[in-house]
Amino acid sequence: MNTVVHKSDSRGFADHGWLKSRHSFSFAGYYNPDRVHFGALRVLNDDIVAGGQGFGTHPHDNMEIVSIPLYGNLEHKDSTGTGEVIKTGDVQIMSAGSGLRHSEFNHSKEDEVQFLQIWVFPKERDITPRYEQKSFDIEDRINTFQTVVSPEGGDALWINQDAYFSLANLDAGTSLTYEVKKPGNGVYFFVLNGDIEIAGQSLSSRDAVGVTEAASINIKAKSYAEILAIEIPMEVT
Repeated sequence: MNTVVHKSDSRGFADHGWLKSRHSFSFAGYYNPDRVHFGALRVLNDDIVAGGQGFGTHPHDNMEIVSIPLYGNLEHKDSTGTGEVIKTGDVQIMSAGSGLRHSEFNHSKEDEVQFLQIWVFPKERDITPRYEQKSFDIEDRINTFQTVVSPEGGDALWINQDAYFSLANLDAGTSLTYEVKKPGNGVYFFVLNGDIEIAGQSLSSRDAVGVTEAASINIKAKSYAEILAIEIPMEVT
């Protein structure tokens, strides 16, 4: 088992007034040659957007883009004709594929919205652009992993990659084992809240650890904790 720890305060930071963004990996004006990607995981941005503000229409191609609101609601529009409001508890995925344009705005004129914007390199290039969104019951992730993104689809959102996104809300003292679903994949654990031990590493809110060469990973919550596990191929083609 190999681990790499990314502490919260080691992330890149950009303050645009209307947007405060923390970058786990190199993005825009932040560049760290040691933090360009973790396997097929290219971007993990922790964004706070002021009321009435947002990202104007802009293009993407050949990227799987996942948005997870942490509080507040996010308004999405894209060139596939989709227009949706993504609420706390929802997860959204967009396959940019051969190319599309989209915008994301805070749905509230007054309150901030905070969300994770995550980019994953695709398995197949130039697929037809697609959009999917689903609301997940938070009760189904208490002291267990709830898979919200999967290449198999089913109850989870489908992704054009051998990747799995899972969320867990753990009571203090809870021990849990993450079983890697596809041999050779690594797992990037991002702590949303709380104090937790993952693969022997002590982590706090917004810390992360990437784990490779492991079939299973032990987790123990030192306090109430919420985590996101992103299982991802380590080879990028």
